[in-house]
Amino acid sequence: MEIITTEIPEVFIIQPKVFQDDRGFFYESFNARTFQEKTGLNPNFVQDNHSHSQRNVLRGLHYQIQQKQAKLVRVINGEILDVAVDIRKSSPTFKQWVAVKLSAENQKQLWIPEGFAHGFLVLSETADVLYKTNNFYSSQYDRSIRWNDPEIDLNWNLKETPILSEKDKNAPLLKEAEIFSN
Repeated sequence: MEIITTEIPEVFIIQPKVFQDDRGFFYESFNARTFQEKTGLNPNFVQDNHSHSQRNVLRGLHYQIQQKQAKLVRVINGEILDVAVDIRKSSPTFKQWVAVKLSAENQKQLWIPEGFAHGFLVLSETADVLYKTNNFYSSQYDRSIRWNDPEIDLNWNLKETPILSEKDKNAPLLKEAEIFSN
């Protein structure tokens, strides 16, 4: 497993070691011991999620204000543009973001720490996104920020209007949202 740093030190890309031959491939998608040795983190994952979406679906930007969640995201079918936005007011990288193409082909994963909003845009015909979380989902703490907030200025590289849920269409701007103070 290779850890690739990003512009935001707490967000990183994980490139697993893939063993491929004429039968197909094998890779270890997560190993707690190796993850901790390479990152110093022990996320103690408690929940696995699977999202299936069609081309041009944009999900996000989502987070939980309490019961914060760190996420390890990967794609097992298709391709997405995966995004992590720092929404910790006291952070030196507040409002900065990282965007990475994750696909079944490149097998990269994105580590998104607590205190970050998460979203993704489906670039392929369909995509299946799996992500582990270190805390359980709680609808009462579920929050979102508008995907096209000008203060964040995300470059989604859109070719057409995205397909959004009502929740994401009506999400508040960052300046109106409940975010993390530390």
